[in-house]
Amino acid sequence: MSILITNIKELLQVRNTPISKVSGIQMKELPTIKNAYILIEDDIIIAFGNMSDSTGISTDKTIDARGKLVLPTWCDSHTHIVYAGNREQEFVDRINGLSYKEIANRGGGILNSAKMLQNTSEDDLYKQSVKRVKEVMQLGTGAIEIKSGYGLTVEAELKMLRVIKRIKQDFPIKVKATLLAAHAIPDTFKNNKDGFIDLVINEMIPKVAKEQLAEYIDVFCEKGYFSIDDTDKILSAGKKQGFIPKIHVNQFNAFGGVALGVKHDALSVDHLEELKIEDIEALKNSNTMPVALPSCSYFLSIPYTPARQLIDSGLPLALATDFNPGSTPSGNMNFVISTACIKMKMTPAEAINAATINGAYAMGISDMYGSITKEKKANLIITKEVPSYNYLPYAFGYNHIDTVIINGISI
Repeated sequence: MSILITNIKELLQVRNTPISKVSGIQMKELPTIKNAYILIEDDIIIAFGNMSDSTGISTDKTIDARGKLVLPTWCDSHTHIVYAGNREQEFVDRINGLSYKEIANRGGGILNSAKMLQNTSEDDLYKQSVKRVKEVMQLGTGAIEIKSGYGLTVEAELKMLRVIKRIKQDFPIKVKATLLAAHAIPDTFKNNKDGFIDLVINEMIPKVAKEQLAEYIDVFCEKGYFSIDDTDKILSAGKKQGFIPKIHVNQFNAFGGVALGVKHDALSVDHLEELKIEDIEALKNSNTMPVALPSCSYFLSIPYTPARQLIDSGLPLALATDFNPGSTPSGNMNFVISTACIKMKMTPAEAINAATINGAYAMGISDMYGSITKEKKANLIITKEVPSYNYLPYAFGYNHIDTVIINGISI
């Protein structure tokens, strides 16, 4: 099926020459075409340009986008969207003064989610997760990375990853799966962390590799969870099985995890709420994408990733939701973009770049997603009538999306 979108007030993130990411001062540049059209054939972008060049095009369907903006769908490179139940009581506990660490020490946090997930059937877990996936698609997300990590047993981790595989098969949204077996130490290994690491390395990683259930491997590299040495062992074992590394790092403490990620040529290092100059230096001249998760900072009242420091040092930056039941029960990338502008002092152009082309890079998919480029996937957001793209993060309390197109189909 062919679709012609006409009279677009402004077509955003136009890249005539394919790029994989933007860094530093380039992030302030958001190429656009005013009074534009875009032509889609099946699920591919075929052509785009000024309306004056659109005469004579015949298609199955025409959409008039007068007064509206068109841009690529969001690429959310960090989520835990497959989980069971919720942790609303912990939300109240934090309001009453308990810290994230104190809640975890009482058996809450990741261990609470793991217990719920272990007691949930695969079909029920799928149903709960699918509801969230449908919601984020309506909010403009066209590509998503989903992590395991709420299983913490071989069986439960495999269950999570099989649910992710079902979502990938059943929905048009682009899905990337990550094995995050090293998310926390389960109660059964409370006094035997090395034993759990052995389980991850010798059982979980090989079984996930055999079933081809994930492409990436991740570790929660944080004090009280997994040390630099632990993380090094797990990432090394994952790489031997063909997994591409990512790391949760510098959420609460900065102690060398970023440099370790660069050493392993990690695709991304995510969180970075705490950052040292050594971390920035380690990222320079690397292939590793820093990823900020501002709605996690908002929800937990912890520092925000120092975006200006990263970008002004010439580095790229991606934005993602961290959608999970404990620290970010929201998959709304529109809120993430607004929060990045309001709290992290990113410009709207920088934030949109971070949520599209750089988000795609952090998922390893920027060859086909993240920009308006010929031969890329037709994953598009058509906004409601708005004054400009600056208005999208400015008016943060409103839903500015009129239509979402994923793989050439309106959802």
